[in-house]
Amino acid sequence: MSWFQREIRLNPRRRGCHLVHNEIVNQIPELKSFKVGLANVFLQHTSASLMINENADPDVQKDMEMGLNKIVPESFPYIHTAEGPDDMPGHLKSGIVGVSLNIPITNGRLNLGTWQGIYLCEHREHGGSRRVVVTLQGEKK
Repeated sequence: MSWFQREIRLNPRRRGCHLVHNEIVNQIPELKSFKVGLANVFLQHTSASLMINENADPDVQKDMEMGLNKIVPESFPYIHTAEGPDDMPGHLKSGIVGVSLNIPITNGRLNLGTWQGIYLCEHREHGGSRRVVVTLQGEKK
C-alpha cells in the first residue's frame, strides 16, 4: 500500500460553480503511478465547497449556483455578518455541499462516470485562491 499527499492551489474565481477537474488532476501527476486506490480531495476552507457533477453542459454550473442561492439566500437575517453579506451564506452552503470527496483510482486516473467532473463551488464574491489537499492511497503499478 502506497500513500502520497500534496497541497495544491486553485486559481481565484468569482462566486459560482466552476469545473476544476483538470486543474486538480494536472497538479497531481503522481496519480498516474497508482493501479488501484482512492483519492481524497479536501478543501481547506469554510466558504467554498467541492462536488462532483455533470461536466458537459455549462448550464449545470449556472443552475447549481441559482439553486444554492435559493436554498441559502443572502437576505436571511444572519447574526454573523462581520465579514460581509456573502460570508455566512457561504458557510451554510459549504456545510450543505461539503468540502471533501473520495474518488476511486483505476489504472492511473480518477474513475469517474463519463459525464462527471470535480467542481469548486465558490460561495463568496472574492474568495481568493483555494487550498486543496489531495491524498492518494493504493497499490502502485
